[in-house]
Amino acid sequence: MDETVGLRERKKAATRLALHEAALRLAVEQGLDGITVEAIADAANVSRRTFSNYFSSKEEALFHGDTMRLRRLLQLIREQPAGEPPWAVLSRAAERLTEEAFGDRDPSWLTRRRKLRGHPSLAAHQVAAYTAIERELAGELAHRITGGDVALRSRVLAATFLAVLRVAVQHWIEHPGDPLLDTVRTTLAEAAAAVPAHG
Repeated sequence: MDETVGLRERKKAATRLALHEAALRLAVEQGLDGITVEAIADAANVSRRTFSNYFSSKEEALFHGDTMRLRRLLQLIREQPAGEPPWAVLSRAAERLTEEAFGDRDPSWLTRRRKLRGHPSLAAHQVAAYTAIERELAGELAHRITGGDVALRSRVLAATFLAVLRVAVQHWIEHPGDPLLDTVRTTLAEAAAAVPAHG
């Protein structure tokens, strides 16, 4: 029974990834405005209905990779030991995610990101996705912060951290000379100067 469930979940994950990659490929080739859900489904060899079982829009399909990385970031943060300074926990998780997700990434990824960056409909979807993750992250940080006004401070810290990561990636896309991990570390260090050690 468990093996059957595991196989089914792997097949779902493979279909989701195939749709994501098809959406990326078509968006780079034709521009985001020039592609349709039907075209993405055709490119992934699935039906329009199957697409709808996985994603609500082409923007969601395009952003799937980022969504998975954000979910992995939350998991890495949850795995960090309790009692450590929140910013140290966040920084360690961000560095680990960067190594996992981008350490051996094909350079063509950078070209694709540059072409899609800043598109209004994709930017709106990105904001919504980051807002949802920000709430979850704030909830996780609330368990790690001491003192008063924990709810407010955890939200501010979560929003600050995610903004720092966005800035690091955007800066690297615009200035790709250094490894992304170095850019992430530098950006986190710059932000750390403004974050009290206790979070």
